[in-house]
Amino acid sequence: MTKPLVSQQDKSKIKLLKKLISSVMKDGFQNLRMDDIAKHMDVSRATMYKHFSSKEEVIEGVVQVFVDYINELEDPQLDNDEKSFGIWFQQLFEQSVSLVGKISDVFLKDLQSAYPDLYDLLKGTLNKREQQTLKFYQFGKDKGIFNQINEKFILLQDDVLLREIINIKYLLYNQISIQQVLHDYYQFKKVQLFKPEKMSIVDDSSIHPIIDHIVEKFNRTL
Repeated sequence: MTKPLVSQQDKSKIKLLKKLISSVMKDGFQNLRMDDIAKHMDVSRATMYKHFSSKEEVIEGVVQVFVDYINELEDPQLDNDEKSFGIWFQQLFEQSVSLVGKISDVFLKDLQSAYPDLYDLLKGTLNKREQQTLKFYQFGKDKGIFNQINEKFILLQDDVLLREIINIKYLLYNQISIQQVLHDYYQFKKVQLFKPEKMSIVDDSSIHPIIDHIVEKFNRTL
């Protein structure tokens, strides 16, 4: 799939929306006024209104940022090249960490209450990703690359365990860095998923810059 061209104005809007995301994910948006939104975006009201005419348009933009990000991970083109399973595993790992660290329950609750159509759009996109991921795990088992484990447990693990270990309270209590946690979780998932004789198809050197990028974004939100 060819990505659509993004105009300079759209790029500016996305940049402003990304500045807002950490706030609405932490505290929700029900009590946010347009003045608050401009403050979080670090722009004047006049500049904000050049891009967004209403609070609903702002939240719609936030949802679209996530929908577009999720849809970037297209259906895997898996063939007889076993290394493609390793590549898609790493891409899936990166997106799983990013989504768990971003989309919060408080945001989803506010979205369902205030803008049910946007809630349905986001949940529908997340559900599509889940089915795509389950299909990938099952295909890997059928090809003899993955262990015969319940693929639904792997998804649940990302939602529960991953969400817990990247929490700042967990990191501080255990005196461990987010970088070490992500490296450990990556190795944990790789050993869990790939058969021992298939471990070599995963190029671990490719995951280091991915984790470094995630860590950089994580640290900016602190």
